Amino acid sequence: MSKHLEFEDKSVEKAIQKACDKVHMTKEELRYEVISYGSSGIFGLVGSKKARIRVTIPEFAPTPNKTGQPAKKKVLPSEPTKIEDSEKDAVSTDPVELGKSALQRIIDFITTDAEISVKEASDRILLNVKGGNTAALIGKHGQTLEAIQYLVEKVVNRQMEQRTRIYIDIEGYLEARQASLERLAIRLAEKVKRTGKPETVGQMNAHDRRIVHLALKGDEGVRTLSKGDGFIKKLLIFPKKNSLLKE
Repeated sequence: MSKHLEFEDKSVEKAIQKACDKVHMTKEELRYEVISYGSSGIFGLVGSKKARIRVTIPEFAPTPNKTGQPAKKKVLPSEPTKIEDSEKDAVSTDPVELGKSALQRIIDFITTDAEISVKEASDRILLNVKGGNTAALIGKHGQTLEAIQYLVEKVVNRQMEQRTRIYIDIEGYLEARQASLERLAIRLAEKVKRTGKPETVGQMNAHDRRIVHLALKGDEGVRTLSKGDGFIKKLLIFPKKNSLLKE
């Protein structure tokens, strides 16, 4: 009965050489299957994976003798079976495929058994993730999810002439987050109208600020204003009659 051994290294060639040295066969005699061609990381930014091969050792394979040299019994060479290397495929210009592929590569570094579905709208692409370690994918206060979305959007728009909005949701987190922010916005707006004093909503990213702005857009008693520099800003809610703050 044949047995299988796996070897890994920085490249397939180095993994093959390691296997040859271990089982005392030449490359032509070695029967192997490429499991992974390895990766230099996510878009050259973070992480890396080694190349991995699986070697089949038949019953009649030569085994080393007491001198450490292989026996003279010959093994017929066979053609290696290779798994398709997705990284050698041509780069897609479809934003949906680009986004899904980029997201899948990032997820694979964090968790397993996660599935991605796509929902397209006229002004955005929503990538839904189900399964896997959702807590790790979302992170504290959604910070990991924000970082993932930022990376995926950068990768997609680097290939596109026109900017494409990418939204990533994990097990309904965005929907729950939106509902929570809308309730917060309405509650603070009522307080502002009651007291006549502005209220500040903590440090928020652009997506969360947009939710609050839209939630209060139809409220004639208050105005909203983002303040600060960079990606994270504060959001102010104040009475419309208050002319001290101007956009």
